[in-house]
Amino acid sequence: MDINQLYQLYSQIYLADTDTRKIRKGSIYFALKGDNFNGNKFAIDALEKGANYAVIDEEAYNTLPNTILVTNVLETLQQLANFHRKQLNIPIISLTGSNGKTTTKELINSVLSKKFKTTATIGNLNNHIGVPLTLLSMTSETEIGIVEMGANHLKEIEFLCNIVEPNFGYITNFGKAHLEGFGSVEGIIEGKSELYHFLRNNNGIAFINEDDEIQVKQSKNIQTILFNNSIQFIEANPFVKVKFKSSTIESQLIGKYNFNNIAAAIAIGNYFKVSEDAIKLAIENYIPTNNRSQIIKKGSSKIILDAYNANPSSMEAALENFNQLKNSNKIIFLGDMFELGNDSAKEHQHIAELATSYKFQQVYLIGKAFSTTRVKNAFIYDSFEAFETSNKNLKIYNSTILIKGSRGMALERILDLL
Repeated sequence: MDINQLYQLYSQIYLADTDTRKIRKGSIYFALKGDNFNGNKFAIDALEKGANYAVIDEEAYNTLPNTILVTNVLETLQQLANFHRKQLNIPIISLTGSNGKTTTKELINSVLSKKFKTTATIGNLNNHIGVPLTLLSMTSETEIGIVEMGANHLKEIEFLCNIVEPNFGYITNFGKAHLEGFGSVEGIIEGKSELYHFLRNNNGIAFINEDDEIQVKQSKNIQTILFNNSIQFIEANPFVKVKFKSSTIESQLIGKYNFNNIAAAIAIGNYFKVSEDAIKLAIENYIPTNNRSQIIKKGSSKIILDAYNANPSSMEAALENFNQLKNSNKIIFLGDMFELGNDSAKEHQHIAELATSYKFQQVYLIGKAFSTTRVKNAFIYDSFEAFETSNKNLKIYNSTILIKGSRGMALERILDLL
């Protein structure tokens, strides 16, 4: 069966599934494989649960009239997504970057959805599987698509761009994330800039933060929409407040580092002629979730929970912002930063020194990488379990607390100890 024929089946209901635990009635199930699973084995289960068809790539499972045998299921999923994108013929905004991708994507979606029927990446499903599924979640009713793209190696963004074929693009920043895969900061810039290369070669438009010299430099010879000078930062204590045209916008996002994310969403909304009042309403009503810069009250203390992800750039920004808060009794819990390769020891030592230089009331450093750092005035543990054993009942009152670490550290568990 070729892609055109498969598309005729898919377009009957516009549903594509890859997880038999979440099969939707009438969908097409794609039997993906991984290191520890083989989706082909669950094809019959998917059909029994309501899928109309199951796309498989192993002959042994081609036992029913509504199983579709292909050479490679993942490649077929990606090809179908690109075929669908071409039929949609709508503007699609793709964004990538080292920090803030998901928050920025959700802000953009919040703003644009005030005027348009939008479809955006759910959560951070931004890889070679999530991106095709995002495209395939768009229907004939979708007026603008918003696709987040993640990468930890060169050529990944290029690959995803060739599936998505975005008309517009935005790179949040170029920070020290996934150094292990990209090899260096220069590699990160090159990898993320693959989005610019696609836009340049396909007459696309890039939204550019004119305060970011790297964005300005990397986007030469592309049609650009510059922003930031038209959007003014007022304060972040702790929530970011900005001025746009005649409006003062009071967000529910903490940290000055979120200003650029907000500014990008405002600029993109303004470009697509979303009204000033609608932009203000969208930004002010957006509340972060999923351990991303959440404000939590517990007893007499206020907690900034930012335990979804961490890298040296986002750690620096979070510590700088936390230091600037006009609060007393400030305490920090930091967890290891992953995927830093040979730079791990150096970067963890730098963050440890920075954290202790700010004279916070208490500094806790948790994880194997942080345990090798040498600093004074910090409590250091080589694992969360070691930290937990020593702090089963933390006595913290009337304090402002920052919790930040990579997702694998699951530092939100600290909340149970406070």
